[in-house]
Amino acid sequence: MSRRFIGAVAALCSALLLTSTAWAAASPWLDHEQAQVRLIAAQDAVGESGALRLGLQVKLEPGWKIYWRTPGEAGFPPHLDWTQSGNLEKAAMQWPVPERFSLFGLETFGYAEEVVLPIEASLSEPGAPTRLHAHLRYLICEEICIPNDGELVLDLPAGPASSARESLLIEQYRARVPGDGTAVGLTLGSATLSGGLETPTLEVAALSREPFEAPDLLVEGPPGFSFGKPEVSFNADGTKALLRLASARGAAAEGVIEGKSLTLTLTDGPRRGLESVVIARFGEPPADLEIIGGALPREAPLSLWTALGLALLGGLILNLMPCVLPVLSIKLLSAVSHGGRESGPVRIGFLASAAGIVSTFLLLAGLAIAVKSAGMAVGWGIQFQQPVFLVAMALIVTLFACNLFGAFEIRLPGFVADLATAGPAPSGAHHGAGHSLPGHFLTGAFATLLATPCTAPFLGTAVGFALASGAGEILLVFAALGLGLAAPYLLIAAFPRLATALPRPGPWMITLKRILGLALLATALWLLSVLARQIGWPGTLLVGGLLVLAGLVLGFGRALPTAARGGAIAVAALAALAAPLAFAPATSQATAGLEDWEPLDRARIRDLVAEGRVVFVDVTADWCLTCQVNKTLVLDSETVAAELADERVVRMRGDWTSPDPAITAYLTSFGRYGIPFNAVYGPATPDGEPLPELLTQDVVLESLQRASGGFLAQK
Repeated sequence: MSRRFIGAVAALCSALLLTSTAWAAASPWLDHEQAQVRLIAAQDAVGESGALRLGLQVKLEPGWKIYWRTPGEAGFPPHLDWTQSGNLEKAAMQWPVPERFSLFGLETFGYAEEVVLPIEASLSEPGAPTRLHAHLRYLICEEICIPNDGELVLDLPAGPASSARESLLIEQYRARVPGDGTAVGLTLGSATLSGGLETPTLEVAALSREPFEAPDLLVEGPPGFSFGKPEVSFNADGTKALLRLASARGAAAEGVIEGKSLTLTLTDGPRRGLESVVIARFGEPPADLEIIGGALPREAPLSLWTALGLALLGGLILNLMPCVLPVLSIKLLSAVSHGGRESGPVRIGFLASAAGIVSTFLLLAGLAIAVKSAGMAVGWGIQFQQPVFLVAMALIVTLFACNLFGAFEIRLPGFVADLATAGPAPSGAHHGAGHSLPGHFLTGAFATLLATPCTAPFLGTAVGFALASGAGEILLVFAALGLGLAAPYLLIAAFPRLATALPRPGPWMITLKRILGLALLATALWLLSVLARQIGWPGTLLVGGLLVLAGLVLGFGRALPTAARGGAIAVAALAALAAPLAFAPATSQATAGLEDWEPLDRARIRDLVAEGRVVFVDVTADWCLTCQVNKTLVLDSETVAAELADERVVRMRGDWTSPDPAITAYLTSFGRYGIPFNAVYGPATPDGEPLPELLTQDVVLESLQRASGGFLAQK
């Protein structure tokens, strides 16, 4: 067994981070000079439900735009004619939050750079294959406008539906379709007319959970009437706004605006929108913005420096979280192996481990940037949703354990080891993985990969800030996270006597290595238990058998020629990595463990709160150790369990063990990209109150009381 093999496996694991194994479901691109357009689907087959989630994906050259459903004072929106489709009953296009374009005195609304227009479709014959054939007509404009058209064709076969690679892209833009404002913290107050009867001014009051950034109001009214760009004024903290829009009367206008229906779309950036239909009436506008009631809870926006500080603190706290339990053996062995050594090599070894940690975080940052640029969902720890990644981690953990049991040693040539350790190794020491810079570096990298399935306090806020920002912010925040996690290594590098004062390695180390090897085998079993939820037990048992085979070859195959031994282990490892691809996902496990909890349903939350109920949401996963600690110590405790069992409380649980675009979109609506995540909804907190990553009984009980408005205290 060589270091190259472990490096190759580690590289494979890294390549799998934050990626999806789903197949593509998309039509060929329709190429025009200024734009590319295609039809995409969220599933690779029709399934049995009779419903399809589709999207019209448009990529635009810089400076060009297409139009919203109501284009404004010029233009027309994309139009799809589905008459040539087979087994399609209807298809309705949805419209994400648009951007306002002001050019030559004209106000228009549309999209630049890239957009996906979600489409909700239903089949005439559920379960039967369908051909989606749409004739597209659209207008693309810069300083000139060019009409384009073309055919888009996508075939979906019959059979079970699984998520396609494009499903996350569709969900990303579906989350931007304006709703009632609950999910994004927007509320519409009064909407009244003032001024003259023929061309009145529309005055609309709006509230925001967090300070407004750039609010805008798009008004769709009777034919012939239009509204200009709003004049906006704010209250002291920026959470309340009054928008005034002058109206204009065109030649096609009939009658007056009063008494007519207006569709109002309130926006605040590309991800926040609210849509509401009002009847235009003259009335008294609010005399003072402060009298607009019902202000939502405010969350102050983060600055980059604040996010970096939280990232450092979150990374440091991550060392104390349950997530690091699988890597304690590696950390402990790294420390005790330096007992009695000289300070110089100890300092260099711990610096190498810290470099491995920070480098791995930067690798994660690069992959997050790439995945985000590709339009797919990105999150913290979601590599544990990928079966091949779990197998690769279990394989590496098994190899580490076999090494600690003495089944094999990884040696470097003497001159390489001397260079790696900046000098000769101590007398009697092996030039193995534990005494070389590459070995220390890989130890830090591997510890990082295993320590990131959960979210520590402050870490979730910092990661949310980064992943909602640009590439530069992602790199800086992830680097700060790495420095925080590497802080203990850097501390020992600064004060080597913390390690050199430990007893020198001796016979007692053999016993310690065996104990730590057992701990690593327990980690491998935990990884396999998570894998079982994703691919089922038959595939998991096959993987486990192959790992045992690799261990037996290492431990008892010393009589075999080196090439035969290495080949047998390589075949077993490759077969284990390929095994998940041969087994269908265990869809029957999706709701396993819900017990008396309901599956997470965002639409139902709104209805339950309207009935006066309290809803407690728990988003968890088998691979999230902090989630399991919260469940055992808090949610299943006698006091909290009794409160959650109240008939006025509804418990909802989202299982994120495997990829789920709906759960990803739900977390994103709160600016969160990792778990554990809990939120409480109720009459007093209809938008949901997110809770800290680490729960306590008091935090949960107090949030339930706040959400209920106090009625839960009335037993």
